[in-house]
Amino acid sequence: MQAIKLYVNIDKCVYGAEEIKVLGCFVSSAGVPADPEKVKAIAAWPTPRSQKDLRIIKASLQPAPIPALPNESKPFSVVCDASDYAIGCALLQSDEDGHERDISFQSRQLKAAERNYPVHDKEQLAMKYTLVKFLVHLLGSRPFVVYTDHASLRAATNSPHLSQRIARWLSFFAEYNFRVDYKPGKLNVIADALSRRPDYELAHTSRITTDLYDRIRLAYRDDESFASLARFFAAGEYAKVKWLSPR
Repeated sequence: MQAIKLYVNIDKCVYGAEEIKVLGCFVSSAGVPADPEKVKAIAAWPTPRSQKDLRIIKASLQPAPIPALPNESKPFSVVCDASDYAIGCALLQSDEDGHERDISFQSRQLKAAERNYPVHDKEQLAMKYTLVKFLVHLLGSRPFVVYTDHASLRAATNSPHLSQRIARWLSFFAEYNFRVDYKPGKLNVIADALSRRPDYELAHTSRITTDLYDRIRLAYRDDESFASLARFFAAGEYAKVKWLSPR
């Protein structure tokens, strides 16, 4: 540390600990266990309502994955996604065997104004959120890949008409060395799950139809007291006042 001129505060040093919290993350010899604050979206996941849902959860828990420690000498990749009410992302890196390991997950709800953004802007917001959250690993690093299920983001900089918001974001993106690759939503399951909750999705819509109003209109036409009034309104602007004259 002296050679590279790094200094530490002795009051903040921890010795002989099996697990410590560093920069908002828990670090141990086994990897980076989940920070309770950062898995609220998972903890609040809806209770399974079918046998199939329960089997999916059980299968995902069997491997008991622990996020890997980042290796700054290797390239990173990130996945991100946006829905109508939230955005989510994950930082990934391949291990020695070439298997993609999870390093960190992030998600948040969209603000009221952000929910009115067009789909394209929401996807770019998710990408900006990703780069901000993983800045310490991505800024100034070797080239990395951003995976998105929104294919048009690959050509975002080629649009001849950019809003001021998108122009600001593109200026921010220029600080990073990355390329955007398309990954369909069915393959982009990590970020997709963090940004979408099945219990928030509309299951079906029902439209109730009735002929009540038609029957009421017909009843007015045949009623002695309201027949003339019904003819008056049916005639519109050309109705004659004399139609309403008493008999």
